[in-house]
Amino acid sequence: MTFLKEILQAKESEVVSMPDEKLRKNLPPIYSFRKCLAEHMDTLQLIAEVKRASPSKGDIQLRVDPVLQAKKYQTAKAAMISVLTDETYFKGSMEDLQQVASAVQLPVLCKDFIISEKQLIRARNYGASVVLLIVAALGERRLKELLETARKIGLETLVEVHDDEELQIAERSGAVLIGVNNRDLRSFEVDIAVSERLATQFSPGPFYISESGFSEPADVERIKTAYHGVLVGEALMRADDPVTAAERLRVKR
Repeated sequence: MTFLKEILQAKESEVVSMPDEKLRKNLPPIYSFRKCLAEHMDTLQLIAEVKRASPSKGDIQLRVDPVLQAKKYQTAKAAMISVLTDETYFKGSMEDLQQVASAVQLPVLCKDFIISEKQLIRARNYGASVVLLIVAALGERRLKELLETARKIGLETLVEVHDDEELQIAERSGAVLIGVNNRDLRSFEVDIAVSERLATQFSPGPFYISESGFSEPADVERIKTAYHGVLVGEALMRADDPVTAAERLRVKR
């Protein structure tokens, strides 16, 4: 069984037992990540991640204070904070998301394996501005359904792809924010060349984000002309000085 199949099976069980929530009234407007990208086209924008652990790397920083970490990212002028909310494999929580969203004046990404409208409503209620939708976990029909629900409840969506076929699905679906994950969710191997290769097939219109595998400015330089941002987690979580580490990864396009 691949990592992705194992995670999705666990997520399906989790969603079945998840209570139905109604969308809370008078939720504050979201911080728009899409608007941020459009207004800062000259610089590759950084999505900085709060990440306690992962299936491939094990424990990274279990005792992290998510609010303190997020505020450091904000100081470094990150464009968005990503918060891992999966408990089983990444040891995150919705409480981490809620605390971060309440503490920063930035878009906040709920990063999880989202397969249900229940999760979209919960993410919005807990303060997310953006949610991650993974093509490999959903397929085209389900992706379109969740994109429509997210739009209706005021969420932006980052649609994640890993190969040529998934990229075409994301673009056909009308995704405005498309993330290319350099980590293969089946094997968890990472290769920035994935982003370099897929960039040759991009269509005009969407904003493209390269995800995973970045630790040095030289890594970012490889993809800066084709992408509008990068998502970085482990390197920032392991850094002694997350502010300086994050600032170094914001390069001119």
